Amino acid sequence: MDKARKRKTTHPCSICFMHLARCICHLIPKIDLKTKLSLIVHHRELKRTTNTGRLAVHALVNSKMYIRGKDRNPLDLSSILSTDYETYVLYPSDEATDLESLKPLKPVHLIVSDGNWRQASKLHRRHIELSHIPRVRISEKNLAKHHLRNEHFTEGFSTLEAIAIALGSLEGHEVRASLMALYKAKLTATLEGRGTSW
Repeated sequence: MDKARKRKTTHPCSICFMHLARCICHLIPKIDLKTKLSLIVHHRELKRTTNTGRLAVHALVNSKMYIRGKDRNPLDLSSILSTDYETYVLYPSDEATDLESLKPLKPVHLIVSDGNWRQASKLHRRHIELSHIPRVRISEKNLAKHHLRNEHFTEGFSTLEAIAIALGSLEGHEVRASLMALYKAKLTATLEGRGTSW
């Protein structure tokens, strides 16, 4: 790998985290849904220019980011749970239910761990207050040629892609298409920065 590929983005945009010359903030939609999104992210993940969870939060009005690991005090997520919603954790574990099969009677609250598979798998253990929350997964496979990060599983998607697919199932194709367009813009700008084309 050449030195240019190893260099980190200096002085990135504080929102999309792209180099200012490739900023995509003007492409971030504002989508107001019944479905609520809670994004749980480690503070170190937010330093990565390939992070896409932050884009989902900026795009979705009914969403909030919760940052863990900034200090020695554990993050207590009890307050985000509400009987006004049917709450699920998005994670592709063996015991998870296919999200496409859900028939919710209330608006859905989707809790998403933003990070790699190893980090996401620890959400229930690190947050005992979420241990009783059922898990759901998306059944779609990732067959894309290019990725922001190396994907070691066909079920592996970026956080924004996974949220787009999940919300597409819950809220309709237009929501999915809008968020996927944002992901494509992020991927395209990132590939350009790496000197790679589609």
